[in-house]
Amino acid sequence: MCYSDDARPPLPPVRLVSGAAADHGDLTLKSSDGTKFMAYFARASKPTGAGMVVMPDVRGLHRFFKELAQRFAEAGVDSVAIDYFARTAENDDRSDTFEYMPHVQQTTMESISADVGAAIDYLRSKDGGAVKSVFTVGFCFGGSASWNQSASHPDLSGCIGFYGRPARSEEYISKMKAPLQVMVAGADAATTPEQAAEFERELTKAHVPHEQHVYEGAPHSFFDRTYEQWKEASDDAWRRMLEFIKKHDR
Repeated sequence: MCYSDDARPPLPPVRLVSGAAADHGDLTLKSSDGTKFMAYFARASKPTGAGMVVMPDVRGLHRFFKELAQRFAEAGVDSVAIDYFARTAENDDRSDTFEYMPHVQQTTMESISADVGAAIDYLRSKDGGAVKSVFTVGFCFGGSASWNQSASHPDLSGCIGFYGRPARSEEYISKMKAPLQVMVAGADAATTPEQAAEFERELTKAHVPHEQHVYEGAPHSFFDRTYEQWKEASDDAWRRMLEFIKKHDR
């Protein structure tokens, strides 16, 4: 997994915070195939009109991503974090003891995109903030899945992915429309610098609007408040994400 139960999302730099989360809590959403799945919402007290679908790592919706939804709300972005595993998991336990891999292996692009679609609909509803623009952000397994939403939901305003695996996205590049933000950990053991560079070349060749940022020497999962040595990188990632949202907000 990317994040353990002890991990915590970095706080946005103070200058980027517009207020506290006005409200937040657990939520149940219904996918287009009828699947009910757990989610977590966070409403901004000073909304910008942008919304964010938070896509977790391989362990699904655990505490790190619930807190991350709150951090986006503090920056003025109404947010909802989702889980992937309602179709196969017997319960909603996503603690460190959750054996996630059998469930990861049973997910499909179609099921994930359907769940993202339900989250998009929620954010566009009055209850979700009636946002004008919707973005996705994901990490590891969710990083690639976030980029893939550019093909599944081309009406998105942008898709952000941290330390995703290019191999999981390559087959969808030709269908991508929404802009991508590719956040690369320079010392990621799962994705080499060469693979990241090749992914960028393929995106450029396919004329997919994108921007890539490489954090030299940073390990997989560096975006974590407990990694104090990577605070500057995390601050920079926050700044770039919020600039990306502002740039593509429509």
